This record gives sequence, C-alpha cells and structure tokens, in this order.
Amino acid sequence: MSATSPAPGSILVVDVGTSGVRGAVVRRDATVTAVHHRPVLPVSPAPGLVEFDPALMARAVLGVARDALAEGGPVAAVGVTNQRASTIAWDRTTGEPVGPGLGWQDLRTVGDCLVWQGEGLHFAPNESASKVAHLLDLADPDRSRGLCVGTVDAWVTWHLSDGELFVTDASNAGVTGLVVADGSDWDDKVLDALRIPRACLPTIVDSSGPVGPARALDGSPPITGIAGDQQASLVGQGCVLPGLAKITFGTGGMLDVCVGPDRPLPARQGRAGTFPIVAWRRQGATVWGVEAIMLAAGTNVEWLRDDLGVIDSAERSHDVAAQCETADGVVYVPALLGLGTPRWDYGARGTLLGITRGTGRPQLVRAVLEGVAQRGADLVEATEADTGLSLDRLRVDGGMSGNPTFVQAVADATGRPVEVSPEREATTLGAGFLAGLAIGTWDGWDDLAATWRPDAVVEPRRQLDRDRWRSALDRAAGWEPDLSAISF
Repeated sequence: MSATSPAPGSILVVDVGTSGVRGAVVRRDATVTAVHHRPVLPVSPAPGLVEFDPALMARAVLGVARDALAEGGPVAAVGVTNQRASTIAWDRTTGEPVGPGLGWQDLRTVGDCLVWQGEGLHFAPNESASKVAHLLDLADPDRSRGLCVGTVDAWVTWHLSDGELFVTDASNAGVTGLVVADGSDWDDKVLDALRIPRACLPTIVDSSGPVGPARALDGSPPITGIAGDQQASLVGQGCVLPGLAKITFGTGGMLDVCVGPDRPLPARQGRAGTFPIVAWRRQGATVWGVEAIMLAAGTNVEWLRDDLGVIDSAERSHDVAAQCETADGVVYVPALLGLGTPRWDYGARGTLLGITRGTGRPQLVRAVLEGVAQRGADLVEATEADTGLSLDRLRVDGGMSGNPTFVQAVADATGRPVEVSPEREATTLGAGFLAGLAIGTWDGWDDLAATWRPDAVVEPRRQLDRDRWRSALDRAAGWEPDLSAISF
C-alpha cells in the first residue's frame, strides 16, 4: 500500500455535537484514531433561547476534517453524525446563513406549537418543524428567496461538498415532524400548513449509501453515511438487531432500542411516553427504533460543580460519592428542566428529599448520581411497556459512562447488567460503521454486532428503592402548574 492510498476501509467521521465538532478516523478494527475537536458553544441570549453560529460550525467542520485527514488519512469514505433537530437557514447562492442556528433545546416556538395544536397539528418545540417555519418567517416571509433550510447534517454535507449536496438522511428527517408516517418523504399537507416550500428542504437519502463527493477535502472521498447522534450511538454500540438497547448519558439522557422493519405504534407517543424513530435506512429499507428521553443527566453533575461548588470537576463526583456506601435515605429527582419519559412534565422541578443533620457532601453527590440512574430505570421500564420487549442488558456511553459509581447505580436501579462502551462518544463509531457498510468495510449488521467489546460489564449489587423513588417523583411533579399543563 502506498503512502497516499487509503488504509483498507478507513472512514473519516465528522461528529457535530451540541458544544463542539469532532473529527476522527475509524479503522476497520473498529478503533477510533486521529481525533481532533473544536468547540462551537451555543449561546442563550434570553431564557428559553438557544442559538449557535452556523458559520463558525462550518469552519470547525472543515478544520477538524482536514486535521484528522492530515494525521490519519487518506480514507475510503466519510461519515457524518450530528445533534438532531437543530436548524439552519442559508442563501442557496452564497451559502451564507441568514440568521443564527436554532438549537434543539430552543423554546422560542412554544407559542406557535400551542396555536397549531389548537388547529389539530401536533409539533413539539424540540422538533425541527416549528424552527423551520420560524426561520422562514424571519428571513423570507413571502417565501420568495428560495432559501435552503435544514438540520445540521444538511449544513455539514453542503460544506463538505462545496455546495454540491443538499441532503438529509432518513434518521434526521424522521425527527423533524415534517415527514409522512413511514419517514420516506416530506409531508406536503404539513408543509402547506406551515408555509414551508418543499424546494427549501433537502433531499432525503439513505443513512448508509453513496451520497456524493466531499469536494472540500483532499481526494474528494465519498460521503456514504449520515445519521442523527442517537441513532449513530445505537449503531456504534452494536445495537443493530431487534431488542438491543443503549442509553447515552450526556447532557441529557436517551435510551434507544432497535425494534426492526415494522413501524412502532402509536404514531407519535406511546402510553409510557416513548417515541418511534427511524433508526436508519439502507438500500431503501427502513429500520425502526423507539426512544425514551431524560431531559437532564450530566446537567445535574454540572450543577453540583458550577452552581453549588460541591465538586471541582465532574470526574470528582465518583471519588466523593464513593466515600459513602449509600445516600443514607437522601433522594434527588434530577428534574432541573422538567421530566421527560414517561411523565413529560415540563413543570416538574429538581427535588432533594431526606436530608438530615448528618447529610454531608458524599451523600449529596451520591444521591445526585443515583437520581440520574433511577431516571435511567424509568426509561427502561417505559420502553419495555411500550414495545413489549425485554431489555435484559443495557449498553451505555456518554460522559457519565466513565463514572464507576454512576454505572454501578444504573445496574442497581435497573437490576440489569450494564455494558460500558469502549468509546465514550459512540456516535463517531456508529457514523463510521454506516459509512463503512456502504463501501464494504463491514459486510452487514451481524458483522457490526460482532464488533461490540465492552470496556466493562457491571452487575447489579443491590436494588435501589424504586417505591421510594416513585414517591419522590410524585413530590417533584407539577411544581410549575402552568408548565405542567403543557403537553406536546
């Protein structure tokens, strides 16, 4: 092999998260190398608003991609994964953004969603639909400019291709609220109701398959994989066969499970508060998943560190919590942003119960970690209730998966073995897998499933008190009644 030829099956991955952009090279042996990162932090100009700079994001994408290629390339293909539902509008001719990007957490369209709900149209503010309409209303009220509007994957592939590609994959399109029931195309009835011209939206492509050349990079390697971050994490942890599930414990927490080729029912939200998602699409065939959501996971550790000063780093939460065997009856409900699955109570608030004169820093920190773990168990129970599947084992990734005390608490709360991902950010690996499937680096889903080799398997040691936990949830619920009354 010459010095300029790609390593067999090597994949460049661009991974765009909520706080930064990562570039890396995924090898055929499922290792991740040549990792480069640049921060792209969101801003909150007012309560409930979350914005980011699309131009800064684009420069970071090209920067980390070129840095990773310089260190670990050349490569045979490119994969892209991204924060979902965040939305950008830009000029089709110049490629310049026409306003800030709206982050997936942005709530400025809550009022619009409630108005549409009264008209029989149901959108959540964290879906892209209302963000697309809002950006068009601001930049092109009469819909005459022919703007491009898309999620982050569309913006990234546009820049990687030097403006040649305007595409989104089925997993990202599926969480916009703008597609037909089977996720295969945009829903013209919804587009008409929100005054969104179809021409403004990208073409929906497979998550694994040839898309087009990344002309902005040396050698113009083909882009062959695109997926939303949670779906990429599902693939990256080998959860590619029905019944396999993972939880990503990052800023928030997401449980995703592969359910197979049949679309889960109901169409929007199950009785236990989970949602059907397009896990991925390959060769025109859609594989479905179900997702359960925790609104705040690592955010609670950041609260201990940044707001209370109880710990000086997130990593210290393990050392401090390990100073006590139990939380001594202290229970913490991590509802700093409300409660997601299964209750969906935006008015719930963080709650600390059971404090005595003997409660110290170790008990407080352990209670916070155990509270997030208990919420993880809530997601498991809700997913099993809505799907009928039995989740016998769990795979975990995300920043909190590196905390041994926390991972043990997840095993204890769920009563299940927990397998820790060797890649803290399994999204990168999953995007690499999807791109590699398209070029033959891996032969199929069984081949990908066989790559799973957890860093550790943590068995339950004791059962955390689920009855007391549910009592604590009841006390945290409904603290802000007006917000608790809102349902999307």
